[in-house]
Amino acid sequence: MTSNTTLERILLTGATGFLGGSVSAQLIAEGQGANLSFLVRAESREQGLQRLRDNLRQHGVSEAASLALEPAQIICGDFLDTTWLPRETPRLMQIDRVINCAAVASFSKNPTIWPVNVEGTFAFAEVMSRSKRLKRFLHVGTAMCCGPQQASPISESWVFPEAREQLVDYTASKAEIERRMSAELPGLPLVVARPSIVVGHRTLGCQASGSIFWVFRMGFALESFTCGLEEQIDVIPVDYCAEALIGLTLKPTLEHDLYHISAGHQAACTFAEIDAAFAQANGAAPVGERYRKIGVDDLKQLAGDFESRIGPANPRLVLRALRLYSGFADLNYLFDNSRLINEGIAMPPRFTDYLDVCVQSSSGVSIATQMQADFK
Repeated sequence: MTSNTTLERILLTGATGFLGGSVSAQLIAEGQGANLSFLVRAESREQGLQRLRDNLRQHGVSEAASLALEPAQIICGDFLDTTWLPRETPRLMQIDRVINCAAVASFSKNPTIWPVNVEGTFAFAEVMSRSKRLKRFLHVGTAMCCGPQQASPISESWVFPEAREQLVDYTASKAEIERRMSAELPGLPLVVARPSIVVGHRTLGCQASGSIFWVFRMGFALESFTCGLEEQIDVIPVDYCAEALIGLTLKPTLEHDLYHISAGHQAACTFAEIDAAFAQANGAAPVGERYRKIGVDDLKQLAGDFESRIGPANPRLVLRALRLYSGFADLNYLFDNSRLINEGIAMPPRFTDYLDVCVQSSSGVSIATQMQADFK
């Protein structure tokens, strides 16, 4: 990175999560560890640091690098209860750049989604908008906030569908906080990055999180899903997403204030390609001609095969999960990433390039266990 960013103070939110953990790990690997502050839900800085270290271990951070972090780098705070903000405002005013990964990233009807993702995030952003020192507030959204019935490939846009048109509460909340920050906080140096579907890690696979990878495992185990093998899906690994977020945060100037972090047309994979790579990683034959594309209303017909094909699991939860994910898969969206590439960010890898690592790291982990990451 450029020398004028090396001594800047960077605040990370969500560093105990999947994406935030990967961002933290990469910044530490780049020698930025001493410049980082972390907003962590904890009773004390020591407890917060322990939570952070536990997560960084899952992201491949060495014990030495983890132990080099200090309690003074922790800011104890929670977007669900923002009464801490006045107390910590003086420290927040010393921050140069923010990478805001914190969110309730759940496809369930979690009652904290709106309070955290909208109200709490806005309260935090409002305080940061008063800073005279802050150079960039990089907020992580989701590409799926564009809603259904859009023409693919999807270009970046600040126009959102109504909340009732969104597929789940999570995407509705992410659209609303972007709208509010953009419209109501003119003093905030806001840049929004919208990842597409984040699955696994190029070298660690599903070690840190099996989020969404279980959907592919389940679809091929059931030999059925609601999309065809010829259709494409826009998937990126968490470490590529983290690299892109860091690049957008630290680059001195940017052409835009809104970016997709996605596979795009060049790196998206068809389900047939994923089937072949999945089979090779498992030492098995592809599902191929045995695969059946079915309608969402037909998913319940698969329930009788759940235990024999995917192992012990709650049939009602599995059906609900399949219905939710079929809604996203059926969109068949690709997200235009030309803005990102034009900023000098590397081209994304293809899902099939690292799918074998995801398979290896998932051996011995049940599909039901991996599902838990997305239904908390």
